[in-house]
Amino acid sequence: MNQLDLQKKIAVITGGAQGIGFSTAKRMIDSGAQVAIWDRDAAQLDIALKELGTAAWGTSVDIADNDSVLKATAATQAHFGRIDILVNNAAIVGPNAPMWEYPINSFIDVMNIGVNGTFLVTRAVIPLMIAAGYGRVVNVASIAGKEGNPNASAYSAAKAAVISLTKSLGKELADKNIAVNCVTPAIAKTKLAMEQDPKHIAYILGKIPRGRMLELNEASAMICWLCTEENSFTTGAVFDLSGGRATY
Repeated sequence: MNQLDLQKKIAVITGGAQGIGFSTAKRMIDSGAQVAIWDRDAAQLDIALKELGTAAWGTSVDIADNDSVLKATAATQAHFGRIDILVNNAAIVGPNAPMWEYPINSFIDVMNIGVNGTFLVTRAVIPLMIAAGYGRVVNVASIAGKEGNPNASAYSAAKAAVISLTKSLGKELADKNIAVNCVTPAIAKTKLAMEQDPKHIAYILGKIPRGRMLELNEASAMICWLCTEENSFTTGAVFDLSGGRATY
């Protein structure tokens, strides 16, 4: 594993108690960063913090609730003094169903966490980065946001929105030392991904030319590099993690 320079950097990772978020937290800590894990699953958060060790700190937060986000932001700033890096990773997948049969409340939940939550967290953290004159933001989207997966309209729409939010914010902050980019993973073997209908999993796996799922460490490698000072020019960009599936 190559060594990245994240010495003395402070990172916030939403949904960081498991999956891609947890893998990213581990790699950041190995590269010298301190990490704040924001996760609504308090039990899983405790497990993750014990494994990550003293360089990690965490708080239970519902990113779809602005008051919860503001409290988490203030608590993180009080604990670490600043926030240099933000990884918007938290999302839910939702059920698999045709759009005309998709449960209304499930659609709203997927959008609230994946889109509204990303907006609320970013809205709270960016002013701190502007004041400090430095920041790196990586939004975890999905290849579904580029292509649209059948029977996953909510998730596809949410991730498409995350891609567009990334491009808008990247342009808004282009005159500052704050880079905003996103990644578009194919399916990885995470708890949430594997809760989907097995037929749907087989369908999206069959779309990947590499012929396998994304490994968590492959995702965290790209995310972490985007969070370094070396990524000093690229912003508002989409970095592919689809194993060759992406056509643009």
